[in-house]
Amino acid sequence: MIPTQRVILGAGLAILLIITAASIALDVKSRSDATWVNHTVQVQKRISDLRVLLRRAESAARGYELYRNQTLADEFQSVRVQIAPALAELKRGVRDNPDQVALLEGTEPLALRRIEIAAEAMRLRAANDQAGITALNSKAEGRGLMDTVMGNLDHLSADEERLLTARSQDSRRTGIVLLGIDVAGAVLILLLVALVMRESQRATVQLQSTLEQTQAAKHALEAAVAERTEHLVTAHDELRLSVNVLQSTFHSMAEAVLVIDAEGNVLLSNPAAERMLLHRAGMNLRNLRALSDVSHGDGVTPMKADELPSVRVLRGEQFEDLEMIVRPHSGNPPRHLMISGRPMLDGQGDITGAVLVYHDATMSRETERQLYQSQKLDAIGKLTGGVAHDFNNMLTVISGNTETLVASLKQQPELQRAARLIDDAAERCAELIQHLLAFARRQPLQPRNVEINAAIADIAKLLRPTLGEQIQIETVLEQGPMTAHIDPSRLTNAVLNMAINARDAMPNGGKLLLETHRVVLDEAYAQAHADVVAGPYVMLAVSDTGTGMSPDIQQKAFEPFFTTKEVGKGSGLGLSMVYGFVKQSGGHIKIYSEESHGTTIKLYLPPGEGTADVAAAAAPQVEGGAEIIFVVEDDNLVRNFVTAQLESLGYKTIAAPDGRTALELIAAGQPFDLLFTDVVIPGGMSGRDLADEVAKLRPGVKVLYTSGYTDNAIVHHGKLDDGVMLLTKPYRRNQLAEMIRKALNGGTMTAS
Repeated sequence: MIPTQRVILGAGLAILLIITAASIALDVKSRSDATWVNHTVQVQKRISDLRVLLRRAESAARGYELYRNQTLADEFQSVRVQIAPALAELKRGVRDNPDQVALLEGTEPLALRRIEIAAEAMRLRAANDQAGITALNSKAEGRGLMDTVMGNLDHLSADEERLLTARSQDSRRTGIVLLGIDVAGAVLILLLVALVMRESQRATVQLQSTLEQTQAAKHALEAAVAERTEHLVTAHDELRLSVNVLQSTFHSMAEAVLVIDAEGNVLLSNPAAERMLLHRAGMNLRNLRALSDVSHGDGVTPMKADELPSVRVLRGEQFEDLEMIVRPHSGNPPRHLMISGRPMLDGQGDITGAVLVYHDATMSRETERQLYQSQKLDAIGKLTGGVAHDFNNMLTVISGNTETLVASLKQQPELQRAARLIDDAAERCAELIQHLLAFARRQPLQPRNVEINAAIADIAKLLRPTLGEQIQIETVLEQGPMTAHIDPSRLTNAVLNMAINARDAMPNGGKLLLETHRVVLDEAYAQAHADVVAGPYVMLAVSDTGTGMSPDIQQKAFEPFFTTKEVGKGSGLGLSMVYGFVKQSGGHIKIYSEESHGTTIKLYLPPGEGTADVAAAAAPQVEGGAEIIFVVEDDNLVRNFVTAQLESLGYKTIAAPDGRTALELIAAGQPFDLLFTDVVIPGGMSGRDLADEVAKLRPGVKVLYTSGYTDNAIVHHGKLDDGVMLLTKPYRRNQLAEMIRKALNGGTMTAS
């Protein structure tokens, strides 16, 4: 071999050794890069898992405060025990980064404190400790803690995202360079082999030993190349696995994620974005703006073009939980969205695009709205119950005396007419109070198993003369026996009120449809409606073809005194009474309406067990007797009126203003045949408490209660306790006479 050829061969071998060394170094770096990429993915997953646990714990705690559902309490406890281990696992994952460790060290006590606050709120709610709940809420500590925790986790996630991007790019570059070096080495080997083969033909004998050495070097190099190639394939497989994990996480996220370029074009979207926003890769957000009406979180203020999330983030703004409501022109339901945005920057700091994350808060906001509406109606109901007692006391005196006055003025027609006007006005006031009590769920119900189809058929017959010939009444009743456990008289009043509202909504005539069906409200429906218990119901739907209601009117439809009718044409108590009746019966009510198309009101009533009960026959009227009636009434006017009425019926009376005075007289040996007591009396003792104490002194005592409204002393779950008789204020003389006689005879009826 000539010197020049030897130099070329030596140089080639040197280059080959350099390539091999570089290949080995790059292989080590490639495997290291893949390991760090996988590590970053695992940290991201742990951050996501921790965020989900915190959200689940907070959601379960809020749900328990709303519904007091033990399942939600159990879920909270289950999630709670996982949070501390998740924090510890996350800290182990970022132990190589002192800044991230410090951030987690500061975040951990905040997260645990937020969970403790939620647990304390649930404990107070379970104990019905209103003062404790008020004190806890006044601190307003929980919201700030959760915002800080989520902000720290987002900061940590953003750091890991940047690390993942950088490490993935390094790994790809290393793989490309490594592959190039391996290919170059293989090519160089082939060139060297060709050179050796040519020289071997010219000097076979002289270069035999050199050829053998070259062949050995060739095999060694080929083995090294094969080994390096195997390592490269393994590294690529690991990188592919890491990418698959990232893709799986991206596609399984509940939040919608959009990656857009500087022009607003969607470069990347996950399945949640396509379901939630109907956005996918290739669309432009500026063009999609014309498909919906967008407003701020108040649902009223329109969002200007320069306020849209995509516009703001492409201006370089970063934001969290930007609230907006989207109403599609297609007619799909509106969505309440919470948006976070981050711009993407290139190496020079210029904005090249952005990442937008959308959280669908529609269900949680609807739950909050339902809770607010329920709390508002409950507050009105409590106010109504408090006023009704004193108001009905006064109406009892007014109604009873005007009734007597009307009867005594037969010889003076003009004065009798004036007295009748007073009597009619008192009766009207009594009806209004009864409607308010129905709404407040303070009316005493007498539920029984009612055959719903027969009841609706009878009610439909009553409606025909009431609604007039211009209203067509139709019934669609599901076949087969179907009973509901309700008060039939209240059902009749409810259907009548809904039918009158339907008639007023169809001034030019129309169709009223009454439907019955057996339905089951599942857990998904119950979760979407805070006041619903999942299970079977008897559904009664009342539909009309009238003017319909706007969404705003639907939200206020059950409020007492709210009406869209002209002044003097409606009290605004019809639907509120229906609402109270359904809720007190243990059911659910829902309005479906569309302007210019009509309205459907669905009553979901508790099902009955067995066959329908037979209504008791009306007892003959009685006037009075000679027994002794013990009257306990704190209102002086009512007490004097009642004793006078009873004495006019022939009874003897003893009266006391409170329970303690009554007990003293009874303990002293005062004889009597019937205890007639108000439920609400002063002195720390209710009428029920008084009756229980009297029963200890006089076993077998007969008791008749009276009240202007019902409380939990004698009414539970919307109906009178077994064996309890109640005369509801205000009452007429004949009602008083009938109930006194029935109580003395051991009857079990209620008059109202």
